[in-house]
Amino acid sequence: MVYKKVWVVTAALMAAFAAHADITVGVTVSATGPAASLGIPEKNTIALMPTLIGGQKVNYIVLDDASDTTAAVTNARKLINEHKVDVLLGSTTTPNSLAMIDVAAETQTPMISMAASARIVEPQDAKKRWVFKTPQNDIMMSLAIAAHMADNGIKSVGFIGFADAYGEGWYQEFSKIAALKGIQIVANERFNRTDTSVTGQVLKIMSVKPDAVLIAGSGTPAVLPQRALKERGYNGKFYQTHGVANNDFLRVGGKDVEGTFLPSGPVLVASQLPANHPLKKSATAYVEKYEAANGRGSVSTFGGHAWDAGKLMEVAAAAALKKAKPGTVEFRIALRDALESAKEVAGAHGVFNMSATDHLGLDQRARVMVKIEGGAWKYQP
Repeated sequence: MVYKKVWVVTAALMAAFAAHADITVGVTVSATGPAASLGIPEKNTIALMPTLIGGQKVNYIVLDDASDTTAAVTNARKLINEHKVDVLLGSTTTPNSLAMIDVAAETQTPMISMAASARIVEPQDAKKRWVFKTPQNDIMMSLAIAAHMADNGIKSVGFIGFADAYGEGWYQEFSKIAALKGIQIVANERFNRTDTSVTGQVLKIMSVKPDAVLIAGSGTPAVLPQRALKERGYNGKFYQTHGVANNDFLRVGGKDVEGTFLPSGPVLVASQLPANHPLKKSATAYVEKYEAANGRGSVSTFGGHAWDAGKLMEVAAAAALKKAKPGTVEFRIALRDALESAKEVAGAHGVFNMSATDHLGLDQRARVMVKIEGGAWKYQP
């Protein structure tokens, strides 16, 4: 009887300890390197995420992958194997996120990417069932650009994009929509994120005299082709993707990016949205919280993608806690299942409704058109 009593007390203590296990969130972002202007606001946003979910403490472990795919994979493995994280948030860019998918699937760890390409979550298969993302798909933003072009009488477009999965994904999606809108793509060029010159590509674009140019890049490297075209005297319309929607792009681009059109999540122009816009309240809430911590005018859409990843994680973790304890494979599975069934989660960019076939869950409420005017973002009703 004595031994039985001791065993019961020990088991009770162990159960109490397990019940209070912390939720551990692993984060890898590109806080340095070519994508730093995207990764820094994401890193800043992690500091604003909840430290308590469902009565459980939440710990965040944040690593920098320096915009490098190999480092992103190394970080993911370290977070999972050494820190035993329950969920991965990241990475910042499409190539890094694609590289992390195998790690997430192998270890049965849910992952929420902050990168844009639909290839991160499509097509759904045994590996990608563990992966979710928060940025709008390229097809959604391509539709916004093509519609704006058609409405403004643009018939021909020169395309120049990153020589990686981001640029290729954008070309594939935009070319589909452009054809439907009667817009001809007359040039298709690529450049690297670290390039310092795009003279050859620009000369080819200039030679076919397109009505507009679409630059499919992200962060400050996307300024390079636009500046080179301006220097060569190109005076057609410029379009960029939602990959440039931060103040560093405005700062580096200066007068060379004036008049540029781009699609964006509503968070970029939250204060300019009409009162009845479905994202007015949730987007404004993020902006106010971020700027209170980082200064007026410091908010960017990329931090918003991190915020939305945190909102989804918070909802899913609260549901998973009802089924399993943090630190276990059962909790990770429950968290993945809860992410897949998340409904009407209002974030900075949109309202998320996930399903087994849709690991993004956004609709057309998640986009607006914006113009760069006077060195600032101007909402286009």
